[in-house]
Amino acid sequence: MRQRILLLSAYQADSHAWWTRWLEERFADIDWRCLTLPGRHFKWRIRGNPLSWIDHIAEASQGVDRVLATSMVDLATLRGLHPALAGIPTDYYFHENQFAYPVGPGQRPSVEPQIVQLYSALAADRLLFNSEWNRGSFLDGVAALLRRMPDAVPAGIVERLAPKTAVVPVPIVPPAAGRVSRDARLILWNHRWEYDKAPEVFADAVIRLAEAGHAFRLALLGPRPHPPPPALSRIVDALGDRVIANGRVPRGEYDALLHRAGVVVSTAIHEFQGLGMLEATAAGATPLVPDALVYPEQYPAEYRYPAGDADALARRLAGWLGDSARPGAPDVSGWYDTALQPLWRQTLSGSVSAAASSGGGSHPCTGDS
Repeated sequence: MRQRILLLSAYQADSHAWWTRWLEERFADIDWRCLTLPGRHFKWRIRGNPLSWIDHIAEASQGVDRVLATSMVDLATLRGLHPALAGIPTDYYFHENQFAYPVGPGQRPSVEPQIVQLYSALAADRLLFNSEWNRGSFLDGVAALLRRMPDAVPAGIVERLAPKTAVVPVPIVPPAAGRVSRDARLILWNHRWEYDKAPEVFADAVIRLAEAGHAFRLALLGPRPHPPPPALSRIVDALGDRVIANGRVPRGEYDALLHRAGVVVSTAIHEFQGLGMLEATAAGATPLVPDALVYPEQYPAEYRYPAGDADALARRLAGWLGDSARPGAPDVSGWYDTALQPLWRQTLSGSVSAAASSGGGSHPCTGDS
């Protein structure tokens, strides 16, 4: 009999959608039952998903062997509203955690998303993380939250959670090789143009690089809000003649730019795995990343610079504008889908032990409700 898994994704953003498609395609022998919600209206999604699914969850979970819920799902409330779910082995998958998510301009810190994830982690059977940084920052964040509680604080919560954790990264598929020559002077940015990626640091660095007289080109990829953020406008206004690509591009063109770029840069203040950086590195671009977040577990020290330091970033870029000066891309094959597929097979079968390191209706995993 085919294994039946209910996948719950309450915030089906781009990377979450890619992950669900990958699971469905690589493990086609599994009978996937999926409930998803579009990746928008974050505050409503993280608290409202049990209400959005209230008329669908009973049918979707009928006869399933396992539940795989992302960390945007209010699992504790779902199990309370539908007690039958409590008897099904459940994995809670952290693409991110709200304890280490930076607060943006105009936002006020809220304990609500953190409480959702804490209660859900207590309700789940296993807690799966896409990186060690994600796991560690979640457990540290729980401890910090409990220290803020004024009274009636339970003992040993982190100690209860830690043995249930395991690290199971989201895989990447190496970009298809093309007939593109490497351009040592092409600097690539392939992130969202939002506050958590700190694009103003990147803008400062490349403008200083140009003012110092260095020749280079820019590929400015990734989604951006409308109107364009000030950092992007500054770059285009100051360095428009150096920009060879600006905006989201078709997948084939995107892969070609990854293979063409000499350096791919991150300035992020939030990164739990960094799929875009891993893809570009797999294509042969040399990564230059902050010495923080997930990056120390992925890239050796020579590929890291002091986080938030635009001058240090500009100096490193200046030294790398040439094939002979730039180190080659490090090996990231441990994140390839061919390497991680066996681990995911074991995870989905329930055989990966915890504490390891390494309004919508029911529809296919590839869609949104």
